[in-house]
Amino acid sequence: MLESTFAKEHFPNLSGYKLHVAQYTSFVRTWARFKRLAIGCIVMFFQQFMGCNGLDSNTTSLLATGVYGIVNCPSTLPALFFIDKVGRRALLMAGATGTCISLVIVGGILGGYGSLLMDKKSAGWAGIAFIYIYVINFSYSFGETSSIPPTLYGLHSPEITNNTLVSVPIVWVLPSEIFNLSIRSKAISITTSATWMCNFIIGLVTPDMLESITWGTYIFFAAFCLLVLVFTFFCIPETGGKVHSTHHFFILTTLEDMDIIFGDTAAHEEKKRIKHIEAGLHGTRIEEGDDSMKLVDQHAEIVM
Repeated sequence: MLESTFAKEHFPNLSGYKLHVAQYTSFVRTWARFKRLAIGCIVMFFQQFMGCNGLDSNTTSLLATGVYGIVNCPSTLPALFFIDKVGRRALLMAGATGTCISLVIVGGILGGYGSLLMDKKSAGWAGIAFIYIYVINFSYSFGETSSIPPTLYGLHSPEITNNTLVSVPIVWVLPSEIFNLSIRSKAISITTSATWMCNFIIGLVTPDMLESITWGTYIFFAAFCLLVLVFTFFCIPETGGKVHSTHHFFILTTLEDMDIIFGDTAAHEEKKRIKHIEAGLHGTRIEEGDDSMKLVDQHAEIVM
């Protein structure tokens, strides 16, 4: 109801596919809305280019399905228990750091030993250990429901299948928290399309990369892990709910607070619209004035 009300107010003369097109193009008409969309899409882009998909299913995989599941399932628990305590940004940066280091080490092992790796058991086990570390760090931060990451292939082991699934933590939570309700469904459809498009690209190029540059593929993905660490630090807002009262600053928590970050008033206007809808459903009247002033005062306290 809120989305349809928003559409009628902003595009009163449109209907059908023209209305849908207008709603989607509205994301590029204002800088604030485009910034929200860009953050959501870029996060999904990095999720795939960190090396989580793409190897040919004909290659042998590294971890047995059961063992991988045992490792992956507990690896999502940090996101479950700490996502609202330490925040989204901290977990994303920790995951990016861990995956970057792990991929660099695995790439170094493969590059250093090459075809001799089969005869170097200690190096092989070290590579396997850092693949586990990659899985752990990826699972609690950028993980997704998908097949085993392509970086798990290359160190040969006969026990593994390609059908293991990964769980769905922070990278899917974040986009839904930065969009206000009236545009959320359209925005999430775009960000989800972005991740599947990047998935498709990685699936096409990774086999050729492994054949041509071999261990350099791991360094390629590690570079994107480093880039997403920098992007998270400078560009991704904290959407968690932790308040640091002793240091006199607040991590923003509500959709109205997201307006402060992105420089618009979309959520404030939406909140008023919701009140009008509720009043219409209940047959009551609402008075304008005082409530909006209270909202402004509350945000002034948060900024201070």
